[in-house]
Amino acid sequence: MKDLSITFMGVRFPNPFCLSSSPVGNCYDMCAKAYESGWGGVVFKTIGPKHYLIDEVSPRFDALAKEGSPFVGFKNMEQIAEHSLEENLADLRKLKKNYPDKVLIASIMGSNEKDWEELARLVTEAGADMIELNFSCPQMTSHAMGSDVGSNPDLCRLYCAAVRRSTHLPFMAKMTPNITDMCVPALASLEGGADGISAINTIKSITNLDLDKKVGLPIIDGKSSISGYSGKAVKPVALRFIQQMRAHPKMKDVEISGIGGIETWEDAAEFILLGAKTLQVTTAIMQYGYRIVEDLCEGLSFYMEEQGVEHLEDLVGLANKNLIPAEELNRDYKVYPEIDLDKCVGCGRCVISCYDGAHQAMMWDEEKRRPHCEKSKCVGCLLCALVCPVSAIHLGERVLKEGRKPLKLEKLKLQDGFDKVS
Repeated sequence: MKDLSITFMGVRFPNPFCLSSSPVGNCYDMCAKAYESGWGGVVFKTIGPKHYLIDEVSPRFDALAKEGSPFVGFKNMEQIAEHSLEENLADLRKLKKNYPDKVLIASIMGSNEKDWEELARLVTEAGADMIELNFSCPQMTSHAMGSDVGSNPDLCRLYCAAVRRSTHLPFMAKMTPNITDMCVPALASLEGGADGISAINTIKSITNLDLDKKVGLPIIDGKSSISGYSGKAVKPVALRFIQQMRAHPKMKDVEISGIGGIETWEDAAEFILLGAKTLQVTTAIMQYGYRIVEDLCEGLSFYMEEQGVEHLEDLVGLANKNLIPAEELNRDYKVYPEIDLDKCVGCGRCVISCYDGAHQAMMWDEEKRRPHCEKSKCVGCLLCALVCPVSAIHLGERVLKEGRKPLKLEKLKLQDGFDKVS
């Protein structure tokens, strides 16, 4: 296996995979098992101030399903750690005593400067290696805590400065996606003294409704509430925010811990290529258990081998330069679909989708029971390839639009390896 170790905010991780601050890292026993299972680090579930008492609802979870996938998305109404402040600090001390070489990250959340200062001091004394500031939990019952803080750059700056006064440890600010531009509070956090950013926390959501009872799920005494959405479905949102931060001229070198829908090594590689150094996981663990870290590490190692990369650090941010503003994209050509008739099963899904959802270019040959593309109508959207259940349709011939310069197309042929260019 390749060396997956990486340095993040000055701390060396044996691999980039960490428990995120959530139900999966709620106590000593859970975190100890995660360490022994091979996780590179643990973000202990968010610790709040002594005066803030947690009283949870039951039930508190819901899942969004689609066809054969039971966990496309996941809704969580749980708040921060329900144990007392003393119990949480004791667990931190015990973890660091019994696993001194493992990375321990304390997540904290206060409601005022004094809270943040005190919590930062206490987790530092308990032996944490770094701190994460939770500015982003969407289901707190106090507007002085959670995502309402993360959408206020002045509070982000103020509370980061408070933490900086109380600890020598590196710390990151955890951002909320329930905002238009994450760069604004992220920059404010860095100005306040944060060493890095973690993103994203969960998205405010309503996943499902009981159609007979006419109430959202889960149901608590006949009612429900908006709360955090996670899982595979949020990955595109997380990647978008990470790219936007890395593309900002003042944040191009920002250290990021990526969170949001990481289930496979491919997901992990995508976050790393867009600039994340460490990766935090919750929903996939809730579904499959801590053992998934073995698959994540092995898959990422094979990818590094395939790419000829010796150090994980060499992959960080390689994709950032290839994501550009929409107005800069090359619009000089279109790509026709190419149908592999040997693989085609004649289901007709491409024809239906093209006619009802695109440009009526995919035609049906009744005699051969196979589709064909009418190029005079085709705009090259390639919806047909996405809906094909057997992957029988792929990128075919690239054609220069009328009046466009052929030089650009020849350059693309060299860059992308397309043989069929006209």
